[in-house]
Amino acid sequence: MAAMTHKILVVDDDAHLRQVLTFALGKAGMDTVEAGDGEAALVQVEREKPDLVVLDINMPRMDGLEVCRRLRSSGDLPILFLSSRDDEIDRVLGLELGGDDYVVKPFSPREVVARVSAILKRGGRAQAEAAPKTAVSHNKLRLDPEAWEALWSGDAVPVTVTEFQLLLLLAAVPSKVFTRDNIIDRLHGPGFAVTDRTIDSHIRNLRHKFASVGGSDLIETRPGVGYRIGRCVGEAA
Repeated sequence: MAAMTHKILVVDDDAHLRQVLTFALGKAGMDTVEAGDGEAALVQVEREKPDLVVLDINMPRMDGLEVCRRLRSSGDLPILFLSSRDDEIDRVLGLELGGDDYVVKPFSPREVVARVSAILKRGGRAQAEAAPKTAVSHNKLRLDPEAWEALWSGDAVPVTVTEFQLLLLLAAVPSKVFTRDNIIDRLHGPGFAVTDRTIDSHIRNLRHKFASVGGSDLIETRPGVGYRIGRCVGEAA
């Protein structure tokens, strides 16, 4: 049986950059479609049903952050953000809105292909052979890898692919404190160029989502070491 070909939507107002990325992704065996602005991106998502969006933040008509907000309101389509500046505000906003990863211009097309492949691998059958294949429960938290569903006290909490995989990693070994490097290696592979701040943004995003449903003790920080799953018993009465 032939391997499934992934379809990638490349969204950037720079036509040359779109051409460079579509060429690199095509060489890696992926199908690509393009959009030159945010409004066109939303149309292409509906029309083409891509597996992942490579999304520029700074665009006319509708910027990438607003596109992400709209996509996240209706689903968990993986998003790799592009930005023309290494701005911490953009980085945190992008990840907390639900982006799966972040690349700063100028970048190597090979790096973008590697990051796209890593995100797709986490979301597909090839992801996390060591991850539990059955549901993981930890007090009020329940994670179902088959359905890619996170539950708190039986209610679904919307999370991105990256957030789910990170949470599953922590919850599968509740006694273990994971360093940021541990987390990066498990989610992306050894040596992958992801910063500590990216991991911190995902952790902050998960805490915010679960705190809104009473899960203020979702993840515990061990200063100077890393993170582990919290008690997950909810707010004190």
